[in-house]
Amino acid sequence: MIPSQATLTAISGVRVGHATDPDHPTGCTVILLPPGTVGGVDQRGGAPGTRETDLLRPLHLVQHINAVVLTGGSAFGLAAADGVMRWLEERGIGFPTLSGVVPIVPAAVIYDLTSTGNKRRPDAAMGYAACENASSEPVAEGRVGGGAGATVAKMFGTPALGGVGSAAVEIGGGLIVAALIVVNALGEILSEDGSILVGARNPANPTEIIPALEILRMPFTQPPAPTNTVIGIVATNAALDKEGTNKVAQMAHDGLARAVRPAHMPFDGDTIFAAATGEIQGEGLGAGFVGMIGAFAAEVTAAAIRRAVRAAAG
Repeated sequence: MIPSQATLTAISGVRVGHATDPDHPTGCTVILLPPGTVGGVDQRGGAPGTRETDLLRPLHLVQHINAVVLTGGSAFGLAAADGVMRWLEERGIGFPTLSGVVPIVPAAVIYDLTSTGNKRRPDAAMGYAACENASSEPVAEGRVGGGAGATVAKMFGTPALGGVGSAAVEIGGGLIVAALIVVNALGEILSEDGSILVGARNPANPTEIIPALEILRMPFTQPPAPTNTVIGIVATNAALDKEGTNKVAQMAHDGLARAVRPAHMPFDGDTIFAAATGEIQGEGLGAGFVGMIGAFAAEVTAAAIRRAVRAAAG
């Protein structure tokens, strides 16, 4: 069994690097994937900021992805993927074409411009630096990389701190499912027993937590801004095709909904990528193999979300 504190890098060949702005709370996180990794995605929030998601769906040509970028900076932060592409191209990694490789680097953003005063956004140089920092060591969690400027419980009162969290589980026979999530949620974070782990505080009484569903009953004087999201990646060392990998991404959102209330709002950009590195075969198991991996993907997604806010709070 892998250690209870294992992270996404428990999967062989996966490396993770953070780059964090030293002066402003923003940054990016890069997940470098081994050759032959199949990619998928499921995007459910109403206000996404993404790149290269359409090619991950079944029926489209490209099967394999080289890296995933999770970044701050709202849509500006998508520029970090340019630096990741340059880093990969320099090493001959990417989709082969007649004119050389084209790295396949899907990306998703959180909105953290309020935290930075809109003064700093992750750029290509920061994406390149995150690649240089990437390693197979356990993932640093909390207020780092793409989660450096993340906040949660923003429906009422002063937001609490969000960040990066990661978790992994071995199902058996060496089969691993893991997640890395950047938590910048509008809603509250729920603990394992369903109680509120981090919630919205009453400005008139900061010791009082007001449940999100009670806030939703209140008349809105101003609707929430589309500045919230939970983004991340679930990965497995299983051999899955593109359809199966997309199904795993879809099922991982169940874990998001278990740990964040409410989830998938019109104001959120909730997006989860999936990656299958192909090490463990599931011959004869058919759709049950995909379903088993998806079920555990939901579990590690919820665990990673809770770890993110716990690490952010110190």
